[in-house]
Amino acid sequence: MTSASTPTVPKLSLEGVSQVYDGARGKTQALGPMSLEVAPRESVAILGPSGCGKSTSLLIACGLLKPTQGAALVDGAVVTRPRLETGLILQDFGLMPWKTVEQNAGLGLQVRRVSKRERRERVADALARVGLSDFAKAYPAELSGGMRQRLAMARALACDIDLLLMDEPLSALDALLREEMQNMLKRTWRESGYAQVLVTHSIEEAVFLGQRVVVMTPRPGRIAFTLYNSEMCADDWRDDPLFFERCRQLREVLRGSAAGEGTDASAESGASDFANASDAPGTSAACSEEVCHA
Repeated sequence: MTSASTPTVPKLSLEGVSQVYDGARGKTQALGPMSLEVAPRESVAILGPSGCGKSTSLLIACGLLKPTQGAALVDGAVVTRPRLETGLILQDFGLMPWKTVEQNAGLGLQVRRVSKRERRERVADALARVGLSDFAKAYPAELSGGMRQRLAMARALACDIDLLLMDEPLSALDALLREEMQNMLKRTWRESGYAQVLVTHSIEEAVFLGQRVVVMTPRPGRIAFTLYNSEMCADDWRDDPLFFERCRQLREVLRGSAAGEGTDASAESGASDFANASDAPGTSAACSEEVCHA
């Protein structure tokens, strides 16, 4: 039996990652050093100004980009290449316009050489979970923006992921549809139990979907502030007065970060958020399974 004191291995660790890009004007440090740990089944949202390296951190986490310094680890192993159990959803969803909905949903399984029979079963289940069963034979051009987002989600779910990385997947949607998609993202995360990291410019979206919300400084991006937000598990969270208070708090933090106030002192604490989350009053690194994963 595992001891209660045995530390949990983070699902994802970014250990002092930095990224420097070469350009016409010389080298530009876009990110870091940045350190972040995400627990199994945890949902973390990343906020920050444009150009601070939020998207770069996801590319490093999924193995598509090798950091200039530092390393990304999943389950304690250094990420050197894309892994099959990590899902990545980009702003444009990465859909193939010449493939049907079911073909797009099964693309990851096809790459993994999953048999046609198993592929059909897993795709059908994934499409049912996101409400697209009736559109299996349609093409992306026939879908609304929200339906294309659901399709991107179905493709990730079909692959049986344990880590989902999302780079502003809802940014092009109108307000009401965006809320509907946020509800879907929270529901599928609770049902499936994977860890997820969401990059967003929306304060409200971060507070709705993140058990922790980390705020990054302007370039080069570092973690300036961490908000513990375990109450997001509540079904009526969007209507809770505390939801609006958390949004107000983050808005003030972002204004201070943009002005360069207090980023050095708080950035250092961001590296140990995973380890110290359970010590924060009234919060935890991941909500209890009874609340979040019933």
